[in-house]
Amino acid sequence: MEGIDFGFGKGFTFSKHVPKETSHFDRVFDVFKELLTHTSGDIEEAFNWLETLDKEYDIFSEDYSLQDFEEDLKKRGYIKEEVDPEDGNSGKGSGKKLLTAKLESALREYALDQIFGKLKKCGIGNHRTTKIGVGDERDGEQRAYNYGDDMSLINMTESLKNAQINNGISDLRLTENDLIVEETKHKAQMSTVLMIDISHSMILYGEDRITPAKKVAMALVELIKRKYPKDTIDIIVFGNEAWPIKIKDLPYLKVGPYHTNTVAGLELAMDILRRKRNTNKQIFMITDGKPSCITLPNGEFYKNSNGLDEMIVKKCLNKAAQARKLKIPITTFMIAQDPYLRQFVEMFTAQNNGKAFLTGLTGLGQMIFEDYEKNRIKRI
Repeated sequence: MEGIDFGFGKGFTFSKHVPKETSHFDRVFDVFKELLTHTSGDIEEAFNWLETLDKEYDIFSEDYSLQDFEEDLKKRGYIKEEVDPEDGNSGKGSGKKLLTAKLESALREYALDQIFGKLKKCGIGNHRTTKIGVGDERDGEQRAYNYGDDMSLINMTESLKNAQINNGISDLRLTENDLIVEETKHKAQMSTVLMIDISHSMILYGEDRITPAKKVAMALVELIKRKYPKDTIDIIVFGNEAWPIKIKDLPYLKVGPYHTNTVAGLELAMDILRRKRNTNKQIFMITDGKPSCITLPNGEFYKNSNGLDEMIVKKCLNKAAQARKLKIPITTFMIAQDPYLRQFVEMFTAQNNGKAFLTGLTGLGQMIFEDYEKNRIKRI
């Protein structure tokens, strides 16, 4: 087999990477997952969009139709029909199609692949951070080499053993199939609360801001589950009030006719983190507007959408200072760049000694992922 010379010396051979062919189902499935994210899990609406896109882009053909795709989704366990309570014992569905847990998981994986696929891989010594830390450590676990793995993680001793077993002493050569890499994990454990603004402004002005926000949330959850299983992440949403949501609820997340009660979100986030045993704790907050609502002692809402309300701002700054005392840094991702909002974010960040990113939707996922990685470095 013809190899590629990487300059490591004679005897190293690597086979050419050949991408796998995409099946009819997989090709349509990627489009379908994107549509489901935008329709907040509404399968019928996603199917309608597929029909519309098919007229323009010929997604389906005589060999593979929308009906074939729907049948494949059912056979593979991605969708199911809602059971009618009156016919619960008969096994008949009501006709409404629902996402299964398998499809919810697939949506998180899709979001992770979308965002992670855009992140640039850095070599040794190019991981920028303003904090002193110990970096990564090898955890003793090993696995076979996969295309794209960092070459510095190759365990040469084990790889040469494989080469000897597979090829023999008389024809000793190291091939791609012989390589063994070592897994690495950060020493620190992290508890994170991700706050997502679901106020009405997240879909105003002709821009869908909620879809990128929940896509980032799904990707971050999947990253932690895969790469940092000992870390924890909780998701909360905030409008007039704040409440936690389950991971499985993320695909269905929608905005409501709400104002922005940032104080309620911060209170809930801190309550959640107080109960965590991990030393390292943090809050990520994705929002597109100023705080415009607080809950009064009598349970009623005080709302003011005009400018920066002095009473609301003061409550927010107090919560930021409280989080600082609890050693909980807050990183704010403000999806807006109005000058008066910059002023509020600067004051809020100073009170917490946290960080802020004034950004549009482009690059939101990359910034959150990079910040998460940096914050995981153990503080010494």
